[in-house]
Amino acid sequence: MKKSLITLLVAAATSLPAFAWPDKPITLVVPFPPGGSTDLIARQISAKLGEKLGGATVVVENKAGATGTIGATFVARAPADGHTLFVSSLGPFVIAPHLIKVSYDALKDLDPITVVVQAPNVLVVPASSPLKTMADVMAYLKAQPGKMTFASSGNGSSDHLTAELFWQQTGTSGVHVPYKGGGPVMQDLLGAQVESSFMNINTAMPQIKAGKLRPLVITSARRSTLLPEVPTLEESGVKEANVQSWQAVAGPRGLPADIKTRLRDAIVAAVADPAVKTRLLDLGFEIVANTPEQFAAFQAAEYARWQKLITARNIKAD
Repeated sequence: MKKSLITLLVAAATSLPAFAWPDKPITLVVPFPPGGSTDLIARQISAKLGEKLGGATVVVENKAGATGTIGATFVARAPADGHTLFVSSLGPFVIAPHLIKVSYDALKDLDPITVVVQAPNVLVVPASSPLKTMADVMAYLKAQPGKMTFASSGNGSSDHLTAELFWQQTGTSGVHVPYKGGGPVMQDLLGAQVESSFMNINTAMPQIKAGKLRPLVITSARRSTLLPEVPTLEESGVKEANVQSWQAVAGPRGLPADIKTRLRDAIVAAVADPAVKTRLLDLGFEIVANTPEQFAAFQAAEYARWQKLITARNIKAD
C-alpha cells in the first residue's frame, strides 16, 4: 500500500509541468515587420491559440531584419519550454541559409511543429500589358531573350526564385528587378514600370479583382478556386516549376514531446476555427496543418531544392 502511494505521488509530480503549462505568456516571434502575410498569419493564430490552450495569453512580437534570420536566431536560442515560438514563411527555414551567413542551423536548431498554410505564386502583368496569355509570354521570351522584366521583393525571395526556376525549366531568360519589399514592386507594376512578377496570390488578388493586374499562370499543381480560369504552369507545358509560399510554426530545438503535441493540436484547432479558416481561404491560403514529422521531411526537401537552384543559378543575396 505504501509503495503504491509513493508510486502515485511520483507519477503525479512528474506530470505536473505538463498540466501547469503554459505558466506565462506565449510569444509568437514574427521575423518580419507588421502588415505582411507572416504577421497576418501569426495574428490570426494568436487570436484563437490562447483560447485553445485554456485561456493562455498569446502575444505577437515582430523581430525583423536580415531576411528573417534575426528572429530565427532569437527563437533558436530561447529556452525550449514552449513559451517562445517562431512563425515564419519559408525564407529563414530553407532559403536564407544558402544566401547569407546565419547564426543557426535551420535543420537542427528549430523544432518543427506544423506548416500552417501554403499559397501559390501567380504570374501577373499590368492590365495594360500586350501579354494576354502564357503563349504570349513564351513567344516574347524566345523572340527577345533577356529583355522581359520580372520584379521581385528582393534577391532570394520566393518571387525571385520562382522566376529563376521558371527560366531554368523553360530554357529562357529575363531581367530580374529586385526591390526592397513587396510594396515598391506593386507600385511599379501598377505603373507599368516593370513588365511582370511571380507574386504571391494573396498579395496580388486585390489588384486582380480591381482589374489592374492580369493573372497569366499559377504555380500550384492544380488551379486555384480564387482564379479558376487561370491555368497552372504544368497545363502551360512547364514541368517541375511549381512553387508554394508557406507559413509554419516552430520552436527552439528540444521542445518536450507533450508540449509540442499540445501546441500542434491547439494551432490546428485555431486554424480550423470557422472565422479563422474562412479568413485564410478568402485570402488565397490553403490549410496544411501537418504533423511535426511531416513538416521536418518537407523542410528537408525544400532546403535541398532551393540550395540546388541557388547554386545552379549562382544567386547572391546582394
